[in-house]
Amino acid sequence: MQPSSTGASVATPDALAQPTPKTAAGPKTAAAQATAAARQSTAARRSAATAAGPKIAADAATNAATAEAVAAATADDRHRPGQRAFRRANLALFAAGIATFVLLYSTQGLLPVLSSDLDLTPGQASWTASAATLGLALALLPASALSDRYGRTAVMTASVLAASALALALPFAPDLTTLVVLRVLQGAALAGLPATAMAYLAEEVHPSALASAMGLYVAGNSIGGMGGRLLSGWVAAGFGWRWGLAASAALALLAALAFRLLIPAARHFAPAPVDARALARTVGRHLGNPLLVRLYLLGMLFMAVFGAVYNTVGYRLIAAPFHLPESVAASIFVVYLVGTGTSAAAGRLSGRLGRRGALYVAIGTTAAGLLLSLADSLACALLGLVLITAGFFAGHATASSAVGRTATEGRAQASALYLIAYYLGNSLGGTVGADAYHSTGWPGAAAVGLAAMALAAGVTLYATRRAHTAATLRRAEGLPGGLSAR
Repeated sequence: MQPSSTGASVATPDALAQPTPKTAAGPKTAAAQATAAARQSTAARRSAATAAGPKIAADAATNAATAEAVAAATADDRHRPGQRAFRRANLALFAAGIATFVLLYSTQGLLPVLSSDLDLTPGQASWTASAATLGLALALLPASALSDRYGRTAVMTASVLAASALALALPFAPDLTTLVVLRVLQGAALAGLPATAMAYLAEEVHPSALASAMGLYVAGNSIGGMGGRLLSGWVAAGFGWRWGLAASAALALLAALAFRLLIPAARHFAPAPVDARALARTVGRHLGNPLLVRLYLLGMLFMAVFGAVYNTVGYRLIAAPFHLPESVAASIFVVYLVGTGTSAAAGRLSGRLGRRGALYVAIGTTAAGLLLSLADSLACALLGLVLITAGFFAGHATASSAVGRTATEGRAQASALYLIAYYLGNSLGGTVGADAYHSTGWPGAAAVGLAAMALAAGVTLYATRRAHTAATLRRAEGLPGGLSAR
C-alpha cells in the first residue's frame, strides 16, 4: 500500500456542473451573508421576546436556535448523498482511480511476454513496471503544489489525459529504452491524481459523506490496479505485449473521458501561491519527525516485498515445475482482491492490538507467506501469495493511516512523503527482486522479501523499545501515562 498524485492550462469543467449563483460574490460570500442575517434577526427576536415576558422569550430562543441551525446548514453547500453532484463526483473519482492504476501497472502482467519477445532478463523487463512508479514518486510533491495554485480539477484532468495520451504511444515503442522512458513520463503525469484527489473530496464533499466518497475512490484504485494487470496479461498472452498495452490504453482513455465529463466544478477551492520555501520547511519538519520517518520506512519496506513478488510470480508460474499457460499465470492478479478485506480488517486489528501490534501481525503474515511459497507445490505457492498480499495490505493500511494521525501540520505533504517512499519501495523491490529471481530463481525473490520484512520488524521493535523506555521514565518520575499502544 499510501498511493499519495499537471499545472498545464486546462480548463475546469465548469459548464458541466455549474452551481447556482447566490450572489455576484459567489457561494461563500452568500453563505456568510445568510448566516449573518439570520444571527441579526435572531438577536432582534430575542430582545423583543425578553421585553414581552419569560414564556415568549423561551419560545423565541427555541425558534432562534432553529433559525441559526437552518442558516448554518444552508451555508455549507458541499455535496451530500442524494444530490446529483455528489453522485457525479463519486463516479468521476472512481473512473479516475481506474484510469490511474490501469496505466500504472499495465506492464506488470505481461513481463514474461516482454522478456520472451524482446529477449530481456526479468530484471530488465521489470524496469517497465518500476519506471512508472519511480516517475510517480518523483512528481508527487510538485503535483500537489501545482494543484494548490491551479486547482484540483485542472490538475487531475491534465494528469489523467496526459497519461492516457502517453499510453497510446507505448505499443509503438521500438525497444526497451524507449518503453522505459515513456513509462517514467507516464508515471510523472499520473502523479497529479493521487496527489490531488483526496484534497478535492475533502473540499467539495460534506464531512458526513467523506468516508464513503473516499472509499469509492479507493475501490476504483483497487479495481484499476487489478484490472490493468489482468487485461494486459490476458490480451498479451493471445496477441502479444503491444496489443496488451493498447487494450490498457483504450480502457484508461475511456475512464479518463468519463472523469472529464462527470467531475463537478470545484466550488470551494481557493488558489494559493506556490511557496517553495514554505514547502521545503514543511517537508523538513516531517523528515525531522522520527515517528513519521519510521512510518515512511515501513511503507517502503512493505511495498518492496509487493514489488519483488508480483514482478516475478508470473515467471515462476510459467516455468518448472508448474508450467502454467501465460493466460492462466496472468490471472494470478485476482489475488489482489484479498487486499480489499485485509485493508478494512487492519483498522479493527489496530483498535485491538495497537498500531505496533497490527504491524507485527502484518510482518508475520507476509513472512509466513514468503516461506510457504518456497515449496514446489502449486497449492502452497498460491496460499503463500494470498498471505503475502494480505500481510502487505494490512501493513500498508496501518502505516498510511498512522501518518495522517501523526502529522499535526502539512498533512497533505506528510501523506505525499509517505507515497513517495511507498512507490520508491515498489521500484527498488521490483527491480532487485527480479534480478534476484534471474540469478537464483524464486528463492532469490523470496529472500529479498524476507530481508525487507526483517528490516520492518527491526524498525517496529525499535519503536516498541523506545515506547517502553519512555513509559518507564514517566512512571519513575511519577508522571501520568503508561505504555502507549501506538
